[in-house]
Amino acid sequence: MLSANDLRKGTTFEYDNDVYQIVDFQHVKPGKGAAFVRVKIKSVMSGAVKDTTFNPNDKFQEARIETKEMQYLYNDGQLYYFMDLETYEQIPLDQESVEDAIKYLRENDMATLRFYKGKPFSVSAPNFVELKVVETEPGIKGDTQSNVTKPATVETGAVIQVPIFVNIGDTIKIDTRSDEYLSRV
Repeated sequence: MLSANDLRKGTTFEYDNDVYQIVDFQHVKPGKGAAFVRVKIKSVMSGAVKDTTFNPNDKFQEARIETKEMQYLYNDGQLYYFMDLETYEQIPLDQESVEDAIKYLRENDMATLRFYKGKPFSVSAPNFVELKVVETEPGIKGDTQSNVTKPATVETGAVIQVPIFVNIGDTIKIDTRSDEYLSRV
């Protein structure tokens, strides 16, 4: 059991028949009245974020979140299939669960799936990926202004802002957490 005083950023716990992760927290001790804990929590199942306050004596059941590396196999038009390389079990997930990660995953790439009580609820791509540029405007010769960027579409369909010297066919390194171009490979 966790008390409200034990809550820290990243902690997962059960509350109101859902599982929440602490996004931000603040212990408040006003000059008058009892102390309380102000938190911003995010539902790990639905992604909804809300602000709430707790009494420091409130108790919560800690939620055990499991993570597992799995291979992205394919999309059948509605579901995205991932395979556990140890058991060869295939797990289908809907668009909502894979929304942020799928734009950086090619077939056979590895991804991290998060589970609560055996049920997968989110997918994340590796922090850095190397993808080939399939569509972008040509750079304009003589345009030497610093930090000029243009949109480029990579092989997975994601659109990234890249410097003007990046061309079709170049392989680029992308930070998937911030959607930023890092370098050419």
